[in-house]
Amino acid sequence: MTTKPGKLPGRYVQFQQAHPAVFAAYDQLGNAAAGDGPLDKKQVALVKLALAAGARLEGAVHSHCRRALEAGVTPEEIRHVIILSVTTVGFPSMMATLSWVDDIMSETDRSR
Repeated sequence: MTTKPGKLPGRYVQFQQAHPAVFAAYDQLGNAAAGDGPLDKKQVALVKLALAAGARLEGAVHSHCRRALEAGVTPEEIRHVIILSVTTVGFPSMMATLSWVDDIMSETDRSR
């Protein structure tokens, strides 16, 4: 994974710079996991987004929303993934996660 200025939390970038060997191993593990099965890039992006939403990790939802868009997932597909979570995580959690996705959608709209 490459660092994108302004896209990653400062603490994450600081860790990457301070501990490059640990970060490289972490990055390699993520790439190996993503490539070790039959899911294509778009499917992997949707699964990672769903996992981040289920774990209620705002930063991860932001990151995986961006990655999903980069993988060709449409905003409608992203929102559908979040809406599907309603019966698992509950309405308030789904609404919070939807707001995190909308943060990225707004950011993406402004950058066009």
